[in-house]
Amino acid sequence: MYQLNANENPYPPLPSVVAALAGAAGRANRYPDRFSTDLTEALARRLDVPTAHLALGAGSVGVLQHLLHALVRDGDEVVFAWPSFEAYPHLTAMNRGVAVQVPLRDETHDLDALAAAIGPRTRVVLVCNPNNPTSTAVGRSALERFLDQVPAEVTVVLDEAYREFVTDPDAPDGIALYRDRPNVVVTRTFSKAYGLAGLRIGYAVAHESLAAAIRSSAVPFGVTAAAQTGAVASLAAEAELLERVELVVKERERTATALRDLGLTVPHSESNFLWLPLGGRTEEFAAACAAAGVAVRAFPGEGIRLTIGEPEANDTVLTIATSFASS
Repeated sequence: MYQLNANENPYPPLPSVVAALAGAAGRANRYPDRFSTDLTEALARRLDVPTAHLALGAGSVGVLQHLLHALVRDGDEVVFAWPSFEAYPHLTAMNRGVAVQVPLRDETHDLDALAAAIGPRTRVVLVCNPNNPTSTAVGRSALERFLDQVPAEVTVVLDEAYREFVTDPDAPDGIALYRDRPNVVVTRTFSKAYGLAGLRIGYAVAHESLAAAIRSSAVPFGVTAAAQTGAVASLAAEAELLERVELVVKERERTATALRDLGLTVPHSESNFLWLPLGGRTEEFAAACAAAGVAVRAFPGEGIRLTIGEPEANDTVLTIATSFASS
């Protein structure tokens, strides 16, 4: 079964990363570095940020859980677009917050509506950019205008789990935006582009007080030694890894073009997946994929999120789509 339902990288870790992980396995009897010193320093150099502006966790979702735990109190509101990352409502409820969901417009964040939804109980606004599951990204100027409207006491999280797959020069880089905005937090992950989904490692970039609050809510030793080692080795091999990202992007464009040529609607993607807004035919398409040995992520009544995988997996989906489009 091809797994095109979890937005995983189809490529395994690089040989240099695998070798580093093998060495870490031999030290599994020891606790990890609680402060992730080597990785924090490597990220600080890579991103040109102070080490005090970094917080790590078990994937970017783990970091987001720490942030909400630190900032949200009973009845506080967390505002986000919908549909968006499925963990948002769950994490909000876990922290006794109230989820305020703002419908997308044309498969993209409606930033004006998102700003209008901010009220006196709003503590956090989540902006998934590119958005999961619709793959779209908002532009830099639009996002800057939105950020300028957000009250200083409201924290805005720019969830950039798919940042490495972005090719549109107009798409904003959250790290550049956070620098002069103390209420902005950027979350990223090693799960997608870096191919370390199984190790669960992500990070947040925020000004010192916010980063400290995130770290204070983290589980001690929550980032394993293997995850830290794999992330450091991946950063060292980043040029080689980004060649793989380029291959995924090329395959994304090939697959999207082929689907559009069949007459299917496919929004422009800036991620490692495509969105097929199939409405009432969503489950029919998902069932056809499953019968052909391909798992896709179906949102009943809305659409299919299709991870870009191995070319043969994508070709299988295109074969299914050909029959689907003609039926």
